Amino acid sequence: MPATPNASQGPGSASLGFGPTRPSSIPRNSLLGPIAASHTRRLRGFPSKAGGHLGPPKRQYKHRTFASWLNRNRRLVVALLLCVAVGVAVHQLTPASEQRAIVLAAERDLPAGSSLTDSDLKPLEVLPAGIPAGALTPGTAYRGKQLASPLQKGQIPTDAQILGPGLLTGTAPATAAVPLRMADRASIQLISPGQLVNVVLTAADGFEGPGRKSELLAAAVPVLWTSAQGGTAGQWLGTSEADGLVVVAANPQQAEILAGASTRGKLFFVLVSPPGNR
Repeated sequence: MPATPNASQGPGSASLGFGPTRPSSIPRNSLLGPIAASHTRRLRGFPSKAGGHLGPPKRQYKHRTFASWLNRNRRLVVALLLCVAVGVAVHQLTPASEQRAIVLAAERDLPAGSSLTDSDLKPLEVLPAGIPAGALTPGTAYRGKQLASPLQKGQIPTDAQILGPGLLTGTAPATAAVPLRMADRASIQLISPGQLVNVVLTAADGFEGPGRKSELLAAAVPVLWTSAQGGTAGQWLGTSEADGLVVVAANPQQAEILAGASTRGKLFFVLVSPPGNR
């Protein structure tokens, strides 16, 4: 027969039955409360009499195992985290490697009007972002062509710096390159590519009748090339007689007026300042 509980036992007394003591049967303000709760926690994970299970201990065991390993190897973990942080910082500060391209650069200082040879330009490896538009490459046919502007040693030439269609790069559509033969050949020394000039026509015999003035053919046209730059027009102008020639960029109306103007009189130029500087 099961034992009969003593009458002196109160509602907070431990049960004499089998099985673990439940903490709910002990008042919270009792001194036995923490002991019973600790005893119950230790009993979790052990099978009960009914064949059940009071709680899975595996997850708590793994947590305690990882915490123990982390505590033992905290210095190693800190060192690994520092290595990762340094690697991320180096990766962000180091620029991404880019494939380099080969262009041509001046082997030495070259004056305007020079006819380019193989020894004037050398291959140079540069990043794609540093290649100017129209840069000359080893596959460009540049031999024998003339420079429209000087080059410094190491500078990368472009097609706009060589006599040819490249001189009109960036100009308005339908712009033409018009060669003019100036009457005063010595005055060509005063101008260089990029300057703006007014082209003026005077009488062919040098004597003007009463009331006759010089005619302004084109105003503020940019100079593309002059024979004073040290070479001959060669392949670009189709003639070897370039002395006294000036090449200007003209719109279709100006080009029609300037073409053949030297047969009607003598041509002169007047230097003008850009519109923004007036």
